[in-house]
Amino acid sequence: MQFKNLLFCVIVGLLNFCACQQKVVNVSAQAADNQSVKIDSALAWDGKKIEKTPEEWKKNLDEMAFYVLREKGTERAFTGKYANSKEAGTYCCAACRLPLFDSKTKFDSGTGWPSYYQPIHPKNVGEIVDNSHGMQRVEVVCNRCGGHLGHVFDDGPAPTGLRYCINSVSLILEKK
Repeated sequence: MQFKNLLFCVIVGLLNFCACQQKVVNVSAQAADNQSVKIDSALAWDGKKIEKTPEEWKKNLDEMAFYVLREKGTERAFTGKYANSKEAGTYCCAACRLPLFDSKTKFDSGTGWPSYYQPIHPKNVGEIVDNSHGMQRVEVVCNRCGGHLGHVFDDGPAPTGLRYCINSVSLILEKK
């Protein structure tokens, strides 16, 4: 029985690894090329950064949120509260409440994490080349507080062709 459980965990882990192993994309250039995507300028980040010490973040975030947002961790696939959510609203950064994604851009990627084909505004998310875990990916961060959100890949649906694969614990849904 233990062997079957171990085998199952290894298979699920490999599937999750493969789901996130894609070529690096220049997300800004790709999104800018697509003029058919409507961007909500009213929700654009104002450019003011939020900086706190790790101790200050720990006071405002639970253990898992701190691990993901501040230490670039990842929640296990299919465990996040927003992975299957279909509720309407705005997904904001769990650390600083900056609007990040509209529920209208959410889709089921089958990866076990909430996925979106575009941010609410390009200024609100940042991109960092991530060479960890023996692969190259593009990390997505909140531009206001620098919190780690997840990664972006070029295998998403139209109109952008992008998949923002985001940790649920990095988000707070403000329902409509």
